Amino acid sequence: MLPLLGALAADSWIGRYRAIVAAGVLYLVSFGMLTVSSMVPPRQPQPGGSPSRAAFFYATIYMVALAQGFHKPNAQALGADQFPRSSPDSIASRSSFFNWLHFAMWWGFIVAVVGLSYVQDNVGWDAVFGASWAMMLASMSLFLLGTGMYRVAEQPRDRRALARLTRTFAATARTWTDMVFRRSAAMDDEWQVRTVFIICCHAGDVITVINLRLCQCSLLRPKEQEGKGVMVKLLPIWMTSVVYAMVIVQVSTLFTKQGSTMDRRIGATTGLVVPPTALQSFVGLAIIASVPVYDRAFVPLARRVTKHPSGITMLQRIGAGMAIATVAMAVAGLVEAARLREARDASLVDRPGVAVPMSLWWMVPQYVLLGLANVFTIVGLEEFFYDQVPDALRSVGLALCMSIMGVGSYASGVLVSAIDWATRRTGESWFSDNLNRAHLDYFYWALAGVAALEVLVFFYFSRRYVYTNKRDLVT
Repeated sequence: MLPLLGALAADSWIGRYRAIVAAGVLYLVSFGMLTVSSMVPPRQPQPGGSPSRAAFFYATIYMVALAQGFHKPNAQALGADQFPRSSPDSIASRSSFFNWLHFAMWWGFIVAVVGLSYVQDNVGWDAVFGASWAMMLASMSLFLLGTGMYRVAEQPRDRRALARLTRTFAATARTWTDMVFRRSAAMDDEWQVRTVFIICCHAGDVITVINLRLCQCSLLRPKEQEGKGVMVKLLPIWMTSVVYAMVIVQVSTLFTKQGSTMDRRIGATTGLVVPPTALQSFVGLAIIASVPVYDRAFVPLARRVTKHPSGITMLQRIGAGMAIATVAMAVAGLVEAARLREARDASLVDRPGVAVPMSLWWMVPQYVLLGLANVFTIVGLEEFFYDQVPDALRSVGLALCMSIMGVGSYASGVLVSAIDWATRRTGESWFSDNLNRAHLDYFYWALAGVAALEVLVFFYFSRRYVYTNKRDLVT
C-alpha cells in the first residue's frame, strides 16, 4: 500500500520527477546499507543472530519498500505523461508505452531471478546486494541523463492538502452519524437509514468526492468539487478487479506448494531438479512473448475492425484478461485432480515426502495462461486508472491500481483461512499439510467459479461505464 503514500506525496507536493529521484536515493542508500551489513561479520556470533543486526536489516528492507512506493506509480505516470492528449495518436502511443513497459520490467525480473540467484548460490549475499546497488546506480544515472528531454507536467500543489482531507473526513463522519441516528420531520412516517460513503482523494486544488448518493456537500468549495463523481465510476472496476488479484496470488503460494509434490527432475539420468518456484518464470516468459504479438499484430488487426486507436477499449482488454484467468484456474483444478489420482494410484496418499510420479511440466499451461492474462488485465488496469482520473491525480490513480494486488492478496488469505476453518469442521481440510489428502482442486474450481462471476459483474459495470476521456466513449 506504500505506492499510495508515494503517489500522494508526488501529486500534492514534490511532483513525479522529484519523487522518482527521491526513490532512487532511497534505493541506493538501502542497498548500500544491505551490502555493508552483509560484508561485516558479527563481532560475537549469537544463536539466532544479533538483535541489533536483525533490526538494522528490517529497517533497510522497509526503506526498500518505501523507495518502491515512491518509484513505481510515479515512474509509470511520468512515462505516460510523455504522450500528451493534444497529440493525435496519444491514445495508441500511450497504450503501446504501457505494453513495452511491462515487457522491459519482466525482462528485468527474469534476469534478476536467474542471474542474482546464481550469484547468491556461488558468491554470497554481499555480491547480490552489491550488484543490485550497482544496477540501481546505472539506472538512476541513465534517468538523470535524460532530464532535459522529459515532458514534466506542471502540477498544482497544496501543502495543506492532508489537513483539508482530514477535516473533510471528520465532517463526513459527523454527517453520517447525523443521518443514521437522527430523524428529520420528513422521516417520521417511515424510518429510513441511508448510508453515505464519501471517499476523498485530494491533491492540490483538485478533490475527487465519491458519494454513492451524490448528496450535496457544503464543506467543499466549488473548485474542489470539479472531480466529483469521477471516482464513484472507478470503484466498481476496482472492486471487481480484486478477484482477479486473488487468482494471480496463487502463482506464488499454492501453485508453488503444489509443484513441490511433483516429479521435478529434468530427464531421468541428469540428476537436475527444478525448484518449484522456477515455474514462476513462465509467467514472465509468457508476458515477454505476448507483448510484441499483442502490440504489433493484434492491435493493428483489431484497429481495422473496431476503428479504435488501441484496437480494443481499456475495459474490453481488462475483461478479456479476467476471462483468461478464469480458464487458467479451471486448468489448474484439472491438473491438481490428475495429480491426486496419480498419488492414489501409486499408493502415495500417506507418503507426502515422496514425489508423485507426475511431471512438474504439467503445470506450465496454467502459468502461461496467467502470464497472458496479465498482458490484458494488469496492463489494461494501469492504463485505465492513469487515463480516467483527473490530471493532477494520475500517480494516485496508478497507486490505486497497484493497491488491487495488495488487497487481493489479503482477500485470498482471508478466503483460504475461512475455507480451511469450514472444511476442518466437516472433515479433512482442503489445505491439509499433506497435499495428497487436501483438495486444492476444489479450491481452484471454486476460485474459477468466483472469477467467472467476476467477469459477468465486470461486464455489467463496463457496459454502463462512460469514459471520462470523450475519445474513448466506445465500450
